[in-house]
Amino acid sequence: MQLLLAVTSGGYAVGAALGWGSGELAEIMGDFGLSGAALLAAVSCYTYARVIDSRERPAWLLFAFSSLMGACGNAVWGWYEVILGEAVPKPSVADFAFLCFAPPAIVGLLVLAKRPVTRAGWVCLGLDSWLIGGSLLTLSWSLALAHAARTAQSGAPGSVPRAALSLAYPLLDIALVSMVLVLHFRRSEVNRSAVNTAIAALALTVLSDALFTSPLLSAEYQSGQLLDAGWFAGSLLLAYAPWGARRLDPDPGAPGLPRADRPVSRPITGSLPALTPYLAAAVCTLGILYNVVDGRKVDRVVVFTGCTVVLALVIRQGIMLIDNIALTQELAQKENHFRSLVQGSSDVIMIAAPAGTLRYVSPAAAGVYGREAEELVGTELATLIHPHDLGRVVHEVRRFLAAPPAEEPTTRIECRFKSGSGEWLNVESTVNRHQGGLILNSRDVTERVRLQAQLQHSAEHDSLTDLPNRALFTRRVRQALTGRRTGDHSTAVLFIDLDGFKAVNDTIGHQAGDELLIEAAHRLQDSVRAGDTAARLGGDEFAALILGDGSRDRSAREYQVHEIAERLRTTLSQPYRIAGSEVRVAASIGVAFADSGITPSDLMRNADLAMYRAKAGGKDRVELYAPQMQAEVVRKAELAGRLRTALHDGEFALLHQPVVSLATGEVTAVAAQARWRSAQGILFTPAEFLRVAEYSEGAAGPDRRGGPAAGTPTRAAELGHWLLEEAVGQAAERHRIGHHVPVAVRMSAQRLLDRGVPPAAAGGAKPLGSVETLLTRHGLSSGALVIELTVSDPRVPFDELERRLAALRRLGVLIALDGFGSGYAAISALRRLPVDILKLDRGLVEGVVESARLHKITAGLLRIANDLGMQSVADGVDLPEQVMALRAMGCTHGQGVAFSGPLDEYRLRRALVRGTFPVPGAAAQPALAGGSPGGSMAIRRGSHNETPVPPT
Repeated sequence: MQLLLAVTSGGYAVGAALGWGSGELAEIMGDFGLSGAALLAAVSCYTYARVIDSRERPAWLLFAFSSLMGACGNAVWGWYEVILGEAVPKPSVADFAFLCFAPPAIVGLLVLAKRPVTRAGWVCLGLDSWLIGGSLLTLSWSLALAHAARTAQSGAPGSVPRAALSLAYPLLDIALVSMVLVLHFRRSEVNRSAVNTAIAALALTVLSDALFTSPLLSAEYQSGQLLDAGWFAGSLLLAYAPWGARRLDPDPGAPGLPRADRPVSRPITGSLPALTPYLAAAVCTLGILYNVVDGRKVDRVVVFTGCTVVLALVIRQGIMLIDNIALTQELAQKENHFRSLVQGSSDVIMIAAPAGTLRYVSPAAAGVYGREAEELVGTELATLIHPHDLGRVVHEVRRFLAAPPAEEPTTRIECRFKSGSGEWLNVESTVNRHQGGLILNSRDVTERVRLQAQLQHSAEHDSLTDLPNRALFTRRVRQALTGRRTGDHSTAVLFIDLDGFKAVNDTIGHQAGDELLIEAAHRLQDSVRAGDTAARLGGDEFAALILGDGSRDRSAREYQVHEIAERLRTTLSQPYRIAGSEVRVAASIGVAFADSGITPSDLMRNADLAMYRAKAGGKDRVELYAPQMQAEVVRKAELAGRLRTALHDGEFALLHQPVVSLATGEVTAVAAQARWRSAQGILFTPAEFLRVAEYSEGAAGPDRRGGPAAGTPTRAAELGHWLLEEAVGQAAERHRIGHHVPVAVRMSAQRLLDRGVPPAAAGGAKPLGSVETLLTRHGLSSGALVIELTVSDPRVPFDELERRLAALRRLGVLIALDGFGSGYAAISALRRLPVDILKLDRGLVEGVVESARLHKITAGLLRIANDLGMQSVADGVDLPEQVMALRAMGCTHGQGVAFSGPLDEYRLRRALVRGTFPVPGAAAQPALAGGSPGGSMAIRRGSHNETPVPPT
């Protein structure tokens, strides 16, 4: 647009200078060409006023009206000269239109001016306008206007209108020039480029008017001459102002820059507003001197105008003096205010020269740095910064000074600063630019840095042992795998678990357990090498990161790490002196090496798997990770998932194995057993899927006491519920068709103590799942259910277990102690629990014939059962020799393949119809011949120690 503007204006000037080729074309371009340019300016300003929404709109509307008047004047001028071929009369409509050009433009410039905020400001604006206008009037009157005035006084016909018209043009131009000059120094900051361009366009128009009215050109002016190029260019420039120039402005949506960040004005340009009154007075003096030197009599107009200009100058200087006094007082108050703020601030404010020398230091330095401010002034800033921080500080300062102030007005630097006592303080400084130097607002943050370091340490270390925690250990493992040791496969991770730690907590208390963990952490920390990491992962689990030495001999490295692990195991397994007593725990350690491409999580998982394999292999040992460990975990997880699905899809089947009297061969009870036939056709035995159930139970997560997570229904518990429900339901069906044989269901003490299987509801209620509810719902008679209780954990609360068993016996449920002769709690359970039947462990029965030692143990246990008046059942009776040996010892019942394996419901009913199984060495008798309606299970209750139990 600028190039097009220059080419168009230059082309018009060239055409006017060359006469356009003909007089007629020159008149057309000098009249209608100027009219078209002025009309274009009017349309442009009007359109711009329609699209903007600000206080500028009235100004551009006035500029549009002013240009429209110029277009009308030139059009009327062309009507006379081109259309009618006549000279333009004086005065005419064209003169009226031209005279209407200046007033709207003057008002528009006033609208764009920066409005004063005080009355004194408005007075100064008026005085400045008159100073400029009066000076120009004095000069113009001396040069030309006095002649026009004397012509009007001559009394010639038509002289008065002509003289008035001759005076009106320059006077309006003087007023317009005065406003242009004044507003050039008082223009608004809004859309400055457009306003400056408009001022330049009006100034060019006024200059052309001044040349037109001058005595040298006014008599010989004709349309189409070079003077028209000035009016033409002024109109085009005004048309261009609102559109092209506004592109040069900064983005209006961007935040304004602080005044200090804007380009500094040149000294001369900044001083012009203050010099304006004196320049005006100089022009006025030149007008008077022109008359004196020329020998003319000084005109009264010149004298009057000069006096008013001088008076205006005096008044303006007085106002400025008063303003300066007020500003000086305000500046002194603000300086005192800010001095008080700086001197009273707890932060240290320093001003550094560009060379780094401190030129000012606030008094707060005495309290913060322990050094007086006067002592620091003149000191090189670099000598006060810690040498290790100096390079970083210098780099940051240079980068900050090179950055544009608009993008980065401040920066923040933290370094160590030397105090008066020689101590290094952590100082945080906000840095600003100041005359090529720096302003530093500094504060002591030593306590904050120490607190952050403490919090960081607490976040990464165990609060009890102060060893690195899992998060820090994981990060160091990641660093070992991804740093310069990426290709070093000899790095190893050790997972350590203290065997027997829970017993320490349970026996001598958690406080003693904490002391043991602290001592174990000290032993572990002292045993690892410098550079290795010992950590506590939680509970009684520890870990160690053994960094590799770059060795490529895998076997040698495994041997070395295994030796380290064995040394740790031996150290941690030494007796601990806790609370005046000696405590022993062992350590199970799993070791995993950093193979190629392994991730930190996989490496730690491998070490964890190896540690659990060490615990499963007998504890107090070191186990190296092998890939099959992960495969076994995956297999167990898959089986657990399939078991979860099987419980809901009904893939479990219930089988029953007959319990036979060793004397008569009659079936006195059936033992319920579950079988899982998976969708893949695999038939799992109870030992297999119970291990899977226990695995899924452990995956649920133990609570603080070591049991399953509270509220989490485990697979083993769900399977136990299903087994009890099915066994009671099928037994009731058999009773309804006449097979009155009790059913025995195996249940662990932990499952029996589970609140999900209460023996009976409190207060008479019968919740679903209770034994009482099951017996009532299925109509199973009293004595038709036998609970085979397994007690393998000596920490079982026998008091609570005794109460629950007593409640079951009040319902008519018989209690059998399963696995008698093995485990830790058999004798305690026999002594404390209300037991009706003793069921010998399968391990005793298997060796009762071959081993004389087992023969004597089994005979002794059976003698105890007979002395207590209890019935005895041998589990796992598979051979005829075992039947005869057990019967000779006094065992009353047996269960095993010597009689029958587990049977489905159809085969079981056929066996019950038959009634007996052949017994080696004895004649069989009908099992169901005669007897009570309930079969041969007449129950008599006596004392706890003499409970007669019918055959089952």
